[in-house]
Amino acid sequence: MSDGYDPQKSRIAEDRLADFLRAPLTGDLLEVPGIGSAAISKLASGDEEDRVTNTYQLIGKFLILKRNSEENEEELMECSAHCDAFWHWLKSKQITAYRSGIVMAIAEKVNTMLPGIYDAADFN
Repeated sequence: MSDGYDPQKSRIAEDRLADFLRAPLTGDLLEVPGIGSAAISKLASGDEEDRVTNTYQLIGKFLILKRNSEENEEELMECSAHCDAFWHWLKSKQITAYRSGIVMAIAEKVNTMLPGIYDAADFN
């Protein structure tokens, strides 16, 4: 089993995810399914450029990680590689619980704003 994002490992309740996707963002990290007080402390730690203290910054980090493909600089990385990059960034921030769920929640939320950035079918 490879190390990285796997939507099957998400332990986020479907109704909790649906509520997050429907609701407007407030900026409070607790609104993100899978993020609690321990995760908030971990996200706020580290170098100033790597600190995340609100939902907008977390979404920004997700978007920053959408890079050009390593195989073809003229194309963007695929959805699976993008989600893996975000999963590994969360791991680097010492987020251990609900990591795949957080990736799924943020990816799906961003997809409501920027359709096509995440496709759940890529993981079936």
